[in-house]
Amino acid sequence: MQIILYLSVAVIAIAFLVLVIYLAKILSSLQVTLTSVSTTLVGLEKQLDGVTRETTELLHKTNALAEDIQHKSESLNNVVDAVKEVGDSVRTFNGSIQNITSSVNTQVELNKDKMAQMISWGNVILELRDKYKKRKVEPVQTYTAEEPVPTKRRERGRS
Repeated sequence: MQIILYLSVAVIAIAFLVLVIYLAKILSSLQVTLTSVSTTLVGLEKQLDGVTRETTELLHKTNALAEDIQHKSESLNNVVDAVKEVGDSVRTFNGSIQNITSSVNTQVELNKDKMAQMISWGNVILELRDKYKKRKVEPVQTYTAEEPVPTKRRERGRS
C-alpha cells in the first residue's frame, strides 16, 4: 500500500511538473506577446502625438482662415453697400433727368408756335443777309436802251 501511495505522489509530482512546464511556456509566450504589444503601443503613442500636433496646427490654420474670410466678408459687405448707394444715386439722378426732360417737353409743346415763328424769322434774316452779301460783291451794271436787261432767277435757300 505504501507503494501505491508513493506511486500516487510520484504521478501527482510528475503531473505538477508537466503543469509547471506548460505554464512556464505559456508565460514565456505571453511575455513575448506583451513585449510586442508594448512596442506597438509605444509606436502608436508616437504616431498619435504626431497626429495630435498636426491636428493642432491644422486647427490654428483653420481658425486663421476663418478670421480672414470673416474680414473679407465684412469688406465685401462694405463694397456691396457702396454699390447700393451708387445705384440709389443713379436712380435719383435718372429721376431728376426724367423730370427735366418732361418739363422741357412741356415747354416745347407750349411754345411750339413761337419756335416755328422764330425759325421762320431766322430763315428770313439769313436770306436777307445772303442778298446783302451778294449785292456787296457784285459790281453795279448799267444797261443802255439797246441792250436787253438780263433776268435773274431767284433762288431760295441758305448757303
